[in-house]
Amino acid sequence: MYRIEALLSARIFCNPQRHGNLVTFISDLSGRLSLYGMDARGSVPYPLLPPHISLHNPKLLGGHSHIVFPDLGRILVMIDHEGDERYQPRWIPIDGGFPEPAFPERFRGGRFHITAYSGKDHVVYLSRELDHGQGLEALRFHAATGDVETLTRSRWGSSPDAFAPDHRTVLLVDEYLAGDRVLYLLEKGQPRPRILFGTPLEHRDPKEEVPRTGFASPLFTPDGHGILVVTALFDDAFGVGLLDLNAPGRVTPVPVTGLRHEGWGEMVHLHRFGSSYGLEYNIDGCSWLYVAKFVPKPTPRMEVLDVLCGEGDLADGTLQSIHHDLESGTYILSFSSATSPSQLLSIAPRPTPRIHRLTRERVLGVPASHLSPGEDASFTSFDGERISARLYLPAPETDAQTPFPLVYYIHGGPQSQERPDFTWFSMPLIQFLTLRGFAVFVPNARGSTGYGLRFSSLVDNDWGGGDRRDHVTAMKHLARDPRIDTARAAVMGRSYGGFMTLTLIGRHPELWSAAVDMFGVYDLLRTSERIPDSWKPYFRVAVGDTTTEEGRRFLAERSPRRFLHQLACPLLVIQGANDPRVVAQESQDLVDDLRAAGKQVEYLLFEDEGHDVLKFGNRVRCYNRIADFFGVHLQ
Repeated sequence: MYRIEALLSARIFCNPQRHGNLVTFISDLSGRLSLYGMDARGSVPYPLLPPHISLHNPKLLGGHSHIVFPDLGRILVMIDHEGDERYQPRWIPIDGGFPEPAFPERFRGGRFHITAYSGKDHVVYLSRELDHGQGLEALRFHAATGDVETLTRSRWGSSPDAFAPDHRTVLLVDEYLAGDRVLYLLEKGQPRPRILFGTPLEHRDPKEEVPRTGFASPLFTPDGHGILVVTALFDDAFGVGLLDLNAPGRVTPVPVTGLRHEGWGEMVHLHRFGSSYGLEYNIDGCSWLYVAKFVPKPTPRMEVLDVLCGEGDLADGTLQSIHHDLESGTYILSFSSATSPSQLLSIAPRPTPRIHRLTRERVLGVPASHLSPGEDASFTSFDGERISARLYLPAPETDAQTPFPLVYYIHGGPQSQERPDFTWFSMPLIQFLTLRGFAVFVPNARGSTGYGLRFSSLVDNDWGGGDRRDHVTAMKHLARDPRIDTARAAVMGRSYGGFMTLTLIGRHPELWSAAVDMFGVYDLLRTSERIPDSWKPYFRVAVGDTTTEEGRRFLAERSPRRFLHQLACPLLVIQGANDPRVVAQESQDLVDDLRAAGKQVEYLLFEDEGHDVLKFGNRVRCYNRIADFFGVHLQ
């Protein structure tokens, strides 16, 4: 039997940057996430932070993890405390050291997110979530002097997501529902921002249907007169648009020529690579990245010049992040797949040899033939919606016997997506379970990203509605697969996936023989009171309005708490003590209530984790506990 340590021997490598001969990146080389440096030509990585400091999962950060300022000899890094997500900007020397506060005393507290920056100008833009219901504020930080400016405040974000080349104009973004964004311009010398596109929530007629723009990845054009942006205004799967700063309310579509991919997906990001642009797509869960040239006249368009990701060695996987070094022209990136751990790679500009691997991470002691690449298992749901899914079966070389017991795995979010990505929690667990003889089904139910804005919005104000029915429909499809024994089926999920796990075992107890809930919502009303104050406005518009009797009744009706008296299978609950999203008391309430009702419940609490399980020893314990739990109750 293979050990989980074999899979976790492959370390995480993500968020790389290159500045001349220096490469920085985040890794768990020491068993916990930290910041490292190495020589771009190849060297043994060296730590940039003391060993007692842990960084959080950068995918949960909501912005940049760190910024290197070579000419200042410093690195600005975002640090929280053991997963509490109260990120604070800290300075360390460029060759490493103990972090020191970057901001004056009056700006400390709350949680910060780096939204945009100019390394050459030493200017950093941040969003700060204030404590005690004070909303959010947009900040501009002058790294060379230490000066901090407050640009504006809003309860909806006012995130400073882009800036003009001279920093005299800043684009601010308010967001209500996913993809429902309003853009403002804050111009030097003006007392308040002006609307560039959209209608603020407080100015809308309650009966008005406001189209969601899906604005993302805004970048000012080099002349400072326009903004290029990812948008769903012209294509539900997103594309490029151009905003004219002198014509508020108008967006011009920017067609792209030279794309090579096919399949179902969406555009996800617009990067700036010097004078060129990076166009990033998520197609059937896999990453494609193009280098393109923006041609503004006579009709704006993007012309693809090169493919960086999606073909050859960088096909059928997930791009974690990418950084372009202006000095060398080199791209450095992190990439992984369902069976290959995350790797750091550099791509040189043509016509030189392209890809150079900086890491050679691998799973130890497990033949590649024993890992499961997964197969497409998409299905048509109860109302005709196509639901993308993958089914991971034990490899024939493992000698596991059919029909396989089933683990039904639900991702978090809900506006997220399970992708072929070995980097974070899910894929090592999926592979570990297939090595133990389980089939693992991974659906991207309605509300998932990756399939267009309309599809991802279907879950808004409907948690436990159509999404739940997608999962019930999926189980009917799986019951017809002779390779799978749905009479021995377990369900598990994390965060929103934990909410859905609890919902399914409460409302459809006949389907399940075991369940694992990882920091899932038990009571929507209590959760609405326990989340950080700055998140409460979003909860009210996206999940349920706690300020109205109708809204509170809806949240009570959709809470797993209402149905779990019907629980008929053993349940394992896993929680991080420092989690700010689903606080530990939520899981404790669940465990206490079910045990009082005589239900079979096990509880695993990690004192030094938040809304994830990241430290090596904790991951080993967590994966083993889950696999052993399923081994007892499904086999």
